[in-house]
Amino acid sequence: MNRTVSKLIGLTLILGLFHACVNKPKTGRTDTLSSGHIEMACDESFSPIIDEELDIFSATRPNAEVTPIYTNEQEAVQMLMEEKIFLAITSRQFTKNEYNTLKNKGYKSMRSAPIAYDGLALIINNDNLDSCITVKDVVRILSGEATQWSDIYPGSKRGEIEVVFDNPKSSTVRYAQDSILGGKPINSPNIQAVDKSAEVISYVEKTPNALGIIGSNWLDDKRDTTNVTFKKNIRVMAVSRMETATPSNSYQPYQGYIYNDRYPFIRTLYCLLNDSQHGLPSGFANFIASQPGQLIIFHSALLPAYGNVTTRNIIVNK
Repeated sequence: MNRTVSKLIGLTLILGLFHACVNKPKTGRTDTLSSGHIEMACDESFSPIIDEELDIFSATRPNAEVTPIYTNEQEAVQMLMEEKIFLAITSRQFTKNEYNTLKNKGYKSMRSAPIAYDGLALIINNDNLDSCITVKDVVRILSGEATQWSDIYPGSKRGEIEVVFDNPKSSTVRYAQDSILGGKPINSPNIQAVDKSAEVISYVEKTPNALGIIGSNWLDDKRDTTNVTFKKNIRVMAVSRMETATPSNSYQPYQGYIYNDRYPFIRTLYCLLNDSQHGLPSGFANFIASQPGQLIIFHSALLPAYGNVTTRNIIVNK
């Protein structure tokens, strides 16, 4: 089957995003922009891309050691608020309350900036051929209105829809509640959260009636340098904003469809910084926003936050 997709082919970057003045006395830290040792926290769903960023950052800065703590989004932000770390990577900015809390502690350099855009992917078992779905039906599933696959696809014999998330406190769950359900809680009667994103893929691969919800950066097939091939062990659903989903109006979370906003479930990755010393946390955030860091994001099938992007249509034979 032929499918026309948009592929990103050009990227001109804008640099110098994380500048800050030293405005709080040092607290015993000795790290600089390019040396020392720190820990940083990151929502586990973004670990593939952060691992790639760290590999290159460490190779080009031999005196710098950044240790990632992969956890859920809530705990990552909590560690930042408790000053256990000074950099967190999440899918949201500081809330007003968090900003004011840090300000009341004497900090004046709290800042957040986008570094990439990610599609929240819906994945199903390879044997499930019903791979086009509307935004409206996703809402019906998450709200508990639709509990059987036959509620979405009349005549389906797959039984209950088993909804699987990576972690109950993850950015994926928060996005589903805030952005898909409009602030309402997830109310599917047959929902479960595993512990890690890789476990979502494994569960869906083995479960014919499962619907996994996961960050698209976990789905890139590294064997394809064009960034238009997903992993072969699961099927990625195409999502439509229209009343009825068809192959012509439904889109998967490819870079091009994130770029032109055709894919409906897009989230922003942010660096949250509370680094008044302008040390290694700022140094690693600067690297992610720099040309090498943004190119790593580009080649990982996510959309870089900075740069002028051009697209062209290509034909992929399946």
